[in-house]
Amino acid sequence: MREVRARVVRLLAADDPETGRLARLLMTLVLAWSLATTSPARAPALVWSALAASMACWLAFVLLDRHAPRTVAALLAGGSAVAASVSGSEQAAPTVFLFAALLLFAAHVTPTMTAIVAVTTVDLALTAASLIWWHQPREAIVVRGAVILCTVLFALHRRHHRRAQQDRARAMALDERARIARELHDVLAHSLGALGVQLEVAEALLTERGDVDGAVSRIRRSRALAREGLVEARSAVAALREDVPPLADALGLLVAELRRDHDVPAELRTTGTRRPISPAAEVCLLRTAREALTNAAKHASNQPVTVELGYGEGAVRLVVRNPCPAARPISYGHGLQGMAERLALAGGILRAGPDGDIWEVRAEVPE
Repeated sequence: MREVRARVVRLLAADDPETGRLARLLMTLVLAWSLATTSPARAPALVWSALAASMACWLAFVLLDRHAPRTVAALLAGGSAVAASVSGSEQAAPTVFLFAALLLFAAHVTPTMTAIVAVTTVDLALTAASLIWWHQPREAIVVRGAVILCTVLFALHRRHHRRAQQDRARAMALDERARIARELHDVLAHSLGALGVQLEVAEALLTERGDVDGAVSRIRRSRALAREGLVEARSAVAALREDVPPLADALGLLVAELRRDHDVPAELRTTGTRRPISPAAEVCLLRTAREALTNAAKHASNQPVTVELGYGEGAVRLVVRNPCPAARPISYGHGLQGMAERLALAGGILRAGPDGDIWEVRAEVPE
């Protein structure tokens, strides 16, 4: 029972509050109730025929909207016109059918603006003629017409808002695809390119010089490059997963791995209000932290490492500090240079270098 309740809650949460399943179900119940309480005194055959046709159009819309959207949109237009032709009667059911069908037709994403204007104009004309034929007050024509126009304007506003949401979602999906393609391209191009170079050198050492030791060294380097490339590829793919932890938690996992694998005293400090940031910024900071921690483990083994994550106004800052060995200068290779280029693409900056006897890597990226 709890699972069924949770599934219902998820369906309702994902549903459109105005035109979704729940709204259609409630509207169907209202239409059915209005039919059950209708008893026209004048022209009952005309009223009942119009209501039956309008109800059939509505039920077809509810059942077939996902499979034939253009057809059901046309049925909604027809249902609204049929209901408008008898909306001047003393019964409330035709008016209810008119507004329900016209609201859903104008809010539907399939009809063009020209079709919506045409259907609204026809419904207004039929409503006015019906009110005159049923001898309703002239003021009722003005009031009914104003309400119809307000209903259509509201539906058009919701239609525009829904289309804008779809466009934003489509643009975000395209941006995410481009980012993923760039991440994977960078990882594979760097890893496979370096791997190919090392294997070519190993082959030349074996075939031209007979240097087995040199070839073995190159092969070992190739294996390390393949392992690093696999880690980077997994990191890029992991950025798409829904269960990826927030940035602060992911950094905490990196620091914990450093303590466990290298027996290094390391800690993470977080300042500012934690909040979600863009995937591009998160990937850049995570990779920078991983590179900095790897370098710290290589060049300053058994030395304490401090990772600071600061949430500022419009930007997030990452600082990794560890003691700088005085015996020899530190060369961190091309890893941080690649991270600097990646951060620059995301609009961020990277600074790395000694600060007294402390080596500091500082990265800042906008949200």
